[in-house]
Amino acid sequence: MIPCFAVVGHPNKGKSSIVSTLARDDRVAISMQSGTTSVSEYFDIKMGDEHYQLVDTPGFQRARKVLAWLNQSNPSADQRCERIQQFLSDPSCNAIYKDEIELLKPIMAGAAILYVVDGSRPYSAEYEAEMEILRWTGQPSMALINPIVNDDHVQSWKLALGQYFSVVRVFNAVKAQRQQHIDLLRAFGAIHQPWSRAIELLINAFAGDVAKQTYQSCFIAAKMLEELTEYQVGQKVPVKAQAQSLKHILEQQYYQWMRQRELAAHDDLQRLYHHHHIARDKQELILPDDLFDTEKWYGWGLDRKQLASVAGLAGAAAGGALDLAVAGHSFMLGALGGGAIGSSAAWLGADKLASAKVKGLPLGGYEARFGPMRNKNFPYVVLGRYLFSYQLLYNRNHAQRDRLCSGEMSVSQLLEKLSLSDKKTLSVALDRLSRQKSVPDLTDALMPLFEFISHDGAAN
Repeated sequence: MIPCFAVVGHPNKGKSSIVSTLARDDRVAISMQSGTTSVSEYFDIKMGDEHYQLVDTPGFQRARKVLAWLNQSNPSADQRCERIQQFLSDPSCNAIYKDEIELLKPIMAGAAILYVVDGSRPYSAEYEAEMEILRWTGQPSMALINPIVNDDHVQSWKLALGQYFSVVRVFNAVKAQRQQHIDLLRAFGAIHQPWSRAIELLINAFAGDVAKQTYQSCFIAAKMLEELTEYQVGQKVPVKAQAQSLKHILEQQYYQWMRQRELAAHDDLQRLYHHHHIARDKQELILPDDLFDTEKWYGWGLDRKQLASVAGLAGAAAGGALDLAVAGHSFMLGALGGGAIGSSAAWLGADKLASAKVKGLPLGGYEARFGPMRNKNFPYVVLGRYLFSYQLLYNRNHAQRDRLCSGEMSVSQLLEKLSLSDKKTLSVALDRLSRQKSVPDLTDALMPLFEFISHDGAAN
């Protein structure tokens, strides 16, 4: 039998938040209204090749009356588990005490107990009926103090819970970090020794999942950078006037595609970390204005001195000097579409009429074109924006449901944290992207940035 834990307690004390956090998935229903969970819901928590089950249960509603029913026959300690079974099979109890029936079923089927209380609320004797009922089941149990608002009453809860549960932990479902999650998994093994080996395998698989997500995050970034830097849109026509008339249409098409492609990468990242219902602050994720608001680029990419430094590391050709110049103030003066300085040489990229003909038909004509983006700073800008989203989602708890806050990630500061070798590898890769050259090992080149953020976030 795989490890199974029933999360139980009083209504509205953070049970579903605990399940969401441990499941590492925000699809678990969380509400401040009692009764969000009306039936026991099983979640199969997979970590690599290992897995365990969590059961989100309804809250106790009539614990004192249930305990009074159980005590009617005045059972001895060795008969209490059997009395719980009688309660579950009694038709009248099934009609009156639906919530208690629903939460006790998985426990009597073999699930260990995770009893959740709110450490920001005062302890009172009304909870003792709940804890006594759970003790009657004879199942291994642990108490979790979830300080939903504050920790003002944590100490009194510890004193009370320690009389009913062998293991008591403070676990903030919204703020808990990865190490606290791992520590809680390890405590699971302590409350039921037959599961200790399975729990150790789960902990090892947990670490493997985190490493895999980091790599996949980096892979998504690499694909996004490749496609954004190489993208161009064009239309061939026989007459030059027709090409000129297409300028506005192609410009809008180019802008829209670029924006949507970047958003798609952020969506992929969000899904990778199982944040399916999170509300994103689009102003924060798309920059204060939009992708082509070049006045903002210095804040998110590299300044001219930094660009010159990475260009030197990359061994940029002499022809790159012009690109570096337009990455400065002269480039900031115009929009991308104005003179097309930031993209390809001109929006009429194939402004030549073919002179050769086959049987009187022209072989060529004119081509109206936008892209590709050749500005040296562009990959750093887009990467910085993606890394900021990565940092937020990597550290974000799945019980946290507020909107993502605004902010920024400075690529220039991150570069200073890298070794000279890693910095050179990254500079070469991004320089090649800006020249529409293939980078077969782009994911590997980007990985040190992601690993630094991951390790730094774990330390914090």
